[in-house]
Amino acid sequence: MRALVIHAAHDLRIEDRPDPVPAPGQVILRLERGGICGSDLHYANHGGFGAVRLREPMILGHEVSARVKALGPGVEGFEPGQLVAVSPSRPCGNCRPCREGLPNHCMNMRFYGSAMPYPHVQGAFRELLIADAAQCVDATGLGAGEAAMAEPLAVVLHATRRAGNLLGARVLVTGCGPIGLLAILAARRAGAAQIVATDLSDFTLAMARRVGADTTLNLAQDPEALLPYAADKGQFEVLYECSGAAPALAAGIAAMRPRGVVMQLGLGGDMTIPMMALTAKELDLRGSFRFHEEFATGVSLMRQGLIDVSPLITHDLPLDRATEAFALASDRSKAIKVQLTF
Repeated sequence: MRALVIHAAHDLRIEDRPDPVPAPGQVILRLERGGICGSDLHYANHGGFGAVRLREPMILGHEVSARVKALGPGVEGFEPGQLVAVSPSRPCGNCRPCREGLPNHCMNMRFYGSAMPYPHVQGAFRELLIADAAQCVDATGLGAGEAAMAEPLAVVLHATRRAGNLLGARVLVTGCGPIGLLAILAARRAGAAQIVATDLSDFTLAMARRVGADTTLNLAQDPEALLPYAADKGQFEVLYECSGAAPALAAGIAAMRPRGVVMQLGLGGDMTIPMMALTAKELDLRGSFRFHEEFATGVSLMRQGLIDVSPLITHDLPLDRATEAFALASDRSKAIKVQLTF
């Protein structure tokens, strides 16, 4: 089988790897779609992010859908040809966080395409993939591209659960990449009454309006566009900070109402926090990391037509054009979610 392997920054290669053999409880999957994520781009463009660096060749990818090719011993409930969304999250179930009901914080997590541990966890951008049956969620009725969006959707559903009650809330979303746009969809589904989105690109802000933002603000054109929302100690109850940029966080905090909730999703590295404003407004600053049970919830919402992720899939290219696909995915003036086809 062919796989997409990163050797170093700007060194992507399509390589042959042995076909996998399933163990009991596993399935062989023939990949359909693979979405290029921000972490994939960090590996491809920079060789890693923060302290996480490539130390050996690694198959990329974790946002995937596939069709069942064959069932391993003891697997029931799936049929050959069935479309599934594949969760990249494989917690051990035995460490302290897992035992305490926090599988997204598993100390032995085997998350597809991650250079955090060494040896690295090989990713899912390969023609044939072995997965535990428990990772596979029936995606019948969805397109393969939609099913591959289950992973980033699960990220924002987990954040939305962490944010608490959004019914009737006024929500600010800073950063309108794929996660920010999915946050708009999730917040609206959770009952947000008003959603304002900020970014530096007219292209992404147009997409934000398309998926349901009431107001969009281009902070590149008007850096003070959020100032009116800071009046009377702020206007927003919830902030989804999806850019990972310190100026966006600071501007968002200034626009928050007292005792609002700041959900930090953006992973741009350590940031300076306006701690005095956070303290004086009694704001809750909450992190959000990965997901677990929200993966199946996201697939269910899409299958019921309650969340439509299809507008976010702006491009799909075959595996043979992977280098071109990664360049396109890096250009936020043209692309939101770029997917590889297998």
